[in-house]
Amino acid sequence: VLARVPGIQISRPGNVGSPTCAFLRGAESRYTAVFIDGVRVDSQSTGGASWQTIPLAQIDRIEVLRGPAAAVYGSDAIGGVIQLFTRKGDGALTPSIGVGIGTYNTKKVDAALSGSSEAIDYSLGFARETSTGFDSRSGTPHNPDNDGYNSKSANARLGLQISKAQRVELTALTSNVNSQYDAFGYNLAKPVEDRSRLKLTTVGLNWLSQWSDTYSSRLSVTDSRDRYETTPSYYLTETNLRSYLFHNKFQMGMHLLTATLERREDHLNNAPINAIRSQDALALGYGWANRNHTIQLNLRGDQDSAFGGYTTGSAAYGFALSPQWRVTASAGTAFRAPTLYQLFSEYGVSTLQPETSRNLELGLRYAQGTSRFSLVAYRNLVSNLISFGTAGPCASSIGCYTNTSQAEYTGLTFSGRQKLGTVNLHGSLDLQDPRNLANGNLLARRARQYGTFGADTRVAAWTVGTEAQFSGYRYDNAANTTRLGGYSLINLYASTPISKDWTLHARVNNLTDKNYQLANTYTTPGRTFYTGVRWAPQ
Repeated sequence: VLARVPGIQISRPGNVGSPTCAFLRGAESRYTAVFIDGVRVDSQSTGGASWQTIPLAQIDRIEVLRGPAAAVYGSDAIGGVIQLFTRKGDGALTPSIGVGIGTYNTKKVDAALSGSSEAIDYSLGFARETSTGFDSRSGTPHNPDNDGYNSKSANARLGLQISKAQRVELTALTSNVNSQYDAFGYNLAKPVEDRSRLKLTTVGLNWLSQWSDTYSSRLSVTDSRDRYETTPSYYLTETNLRSYLFHNKFQMGMHLLTATLERREDHLNNAPINAIRSQDALALGYGWANRNHTIQLNLRGDQDSAFGGYTTGSAAYGFALSPQWRVTASAGTAFRAPTLYQLFSEYGVSTLQPETSRNLELGLRYAQGTSRFSLVAYRNLVSNLISFGTAGPCASSIGCYTNTSQAEYTGLTFSGRQKLGTVNLHGSLDLQDPRNLANGNLLARRARQYGTFGADTRVAAWTVGTEAQFSGYRYDNAANTTRLGGYSLINLYASTPISKDWTLHARVNNLTDKNYQLANTYTTPGRTFYTGVRWAPQ
């Protein structure tokens, strides 16, 4: 899903369950702050969200904010923010059940139940998926078996409208993925089946209050746990993030004032590491809008128990040239705190400073009727990049983490949407130049050109569509010596009601059976088919 969003590239070595990176505008995966129903998810060992554990079956919608947003969201939001939301109950009781089968002996089943009454809304969901998978390695010694997986996920969302002005919400999500993978150093004489077990849980409790026509507040307590374990070569790491947030909003005519107090507590258990740190923050915001002008100003100060204080800010301005055309400009700073692993592992250095960024952006947008077009240019300069260097102040003789590098992410994003008769068209093109300024090399696994195109329409009772993704070449390593070729993928999908309450849907991915790589020596799926039915009483 994210690979079809403008500005995002995905890299995944192997099958489902493999470590997955989402590069937003070319920025490192750890530079994107990720939330599920307002709950921050992150790994304090690898840095960044464990995308391979997030269950798409439980997600109702996704919102993407491109560009630094640390002045609002704090640490991590150097490249942007991705918010994922589960379904909220609304209206009469609505059950649904879906089952499907596909290539690689893939089997899926999911069930959901949602609804609302005068004071209560609720939503429950469950999903399970299994697959025998495919051999995820090639061109290197490895276990030649298929690398399958099984996953289970569930979510619950409950809202209670205590009064017209007071509401309480509880959200919870859990996801478990058990997948095979091919480890390095495979011994043909002693073959083993390597497995990774991943578990993600999120819980959030929110109290929303509308105290007057001008003042509202939100009080939140959230908790997330990210667990990664491998066998028989044993490794275990677990991250726990807990956050407390008090957000206040004052709406006075065209003026909007916000004030937020936030505390975040990070805990990493990765033997022998058992480390904790905290961040306390105060964030202020001001917005003003009239018919032609929009202004947004934000300022935030974070106090980190590991390295001290850091202040970020942003300013944005929009001007309507006409009812259809709009120009925007923004500037902002952001930071990413070192992970607890980078600070306290045998390779860690406790004096590491946060990675920081300065971003400039210009945009031009057009909107009229069913037509939407935009052009955005950006430059994001990131300093104090934390990379693995030579031996030095840490305990390891192999090497230590250090603040040495500087990177620049520049680019243009074109995107559009147009309806021609009964056909809906949409597409995007990204031209970018993500580089390490220390040596001029392109950053690994990021293409300079990539894009998407899609079209859908109705034919009789059928909804049919196609999607295309294309990418230029990339380099697999920082030295730019291992090149990964460009590729183009075409997908087809269709759905139709087969009775009042039943819908049939089918999908073909990689229609041309393209052989391509997202990481060197790792394979990707060939042509795959999937078909399923869903029961949802009307």
